[in-house]
Amino acid sequence: MTQKKEASRRDFLKLAGTTAPIAAVAVATSGTQAEAAEPDLTSTKMQDTAHTRAYLASAKF
Repeated sequence: MTQKKEASRRDFLKLAGTTAPIAAVAVATSGTQAEAAEPDLTSTKMQDTAHTRAYLASAKF
């Protein structure tokens, strides 16, 4: 009868430690350039972006 080896936390951390740098290199060498929108510094209102919406949604009680 064969036993199935259960993955331990140590095995997971070994795998995660070796695949994370590979994934970072793959993302860095993808060749696409991200472009950021120019902020409107003359406005006194908070800018409506996905980041600010996520922050405000997480800050609600």
